[in-house]
Amino acid sequence: MRAALLLLSLVCYAAPAAERYPAKPIRLIVSFPPGGSDDAHGRLIAERLGDILGRQIIVDNRPGAGGMLGQDIAAKAPGDGYTLLLAGATIVIKPIFYPKIPYDLMRDLTPISQLVATRYVLVVHPSLPVKSVRELIALAKARPGKLNFASSGVGATPHLCGELFKQMADVNIVHVPYKGGGPAMTDLIAGQVDMSFATMGSSVGFVQGGKLRALAVTSPDRSKLLPQVPSMTEAGVPGYEMTGWYALFAPSATPREIITQLNVAVRSALASPELQERLYKLGSEPATSTPEQMLQRLSDETARLTKVIKTAGIKSD
Repeated sequence: MRAALLLLSLVCYAAPAAERYPAKPIRLIVSFPPGGSDDAHGRLIAERLGDILGRQIIVDNRPGAGGMLGQDIAAKAPGDGYTLLLAGATIVIKPIFYPKIPYDLMRDLTPISQLVATRYVLVVHPSLPVKSVRELIALAKARPGKLNFASSGVGATPHLCGELFKQMADVNIVHVPYKGGGPAMTDLIAGQVDMSFATMGSSVGFVQGGKLRALAVTSPDRSKLLPQVPSMTEAGVPGYEMTGWYALFAPSATPREIITQLNVAVRSALASPELQERLYKLGSEPATSTPEQMLQRLSDETARLTKVIKTAGIKSD
């Protein structure tokens, strides 16, 4: 009888322990190669989040097809909480360009939380005779089709920043696509192009060093990284907003209690002053959300960006 009772007590004790999450390392898929912005953000988040959860979070780089390969792997992974995905705002853009991609963002993935906000800044070469957005608009209207803006590629967020600006300011500025933000920034600093909607991380140093002139940030409010630079609304284009972000996702079958636990852990991780400082150095600002808020953002941005892309007549490369 004693042996039976002891066995029963061990079974009762072991059952909850076996269900406790996480019980093993977690895989974080980053759908771009090591060394880039996605990878840098993923590794910072993985390190701090792993400390809080008490389990190692292993970054698994799965580049290919503009990020869609890794996203597809995550979408089709078991919904057990042991495969997560770090993705940026381009995860919303891809389905607009490629309606036949092998996964459905809203059906196959569920958001856990936004992680950071990544604002863009409208920068011009110092030789351009403008010191404000209003002056830029006036110059563009006086020289239709003569000014140009560089971006990291067709359909990238900096490209859409420029197209939205053109639509809202009613100006004709020519898009010059590059194969990446680095080459675009190099030519902008050299004066080969007039302006760009650049990431904070790539442009702040050049603005502070006087090699570029910042006219506005693309968010509704000012950035802590360039507090002296007005928002686009302040600068003369009311209602303009185009911000980037990174968020954490899981396969849609992941239990709600695991999503909630991970959301709480993310909030705790991003409350760390050390992590915040390291994110600021990447040009990002901590910004968490509930799963529901992030889901609503995905829906809203899909509708808004679809309109921008169709109005501009942008086609994928």
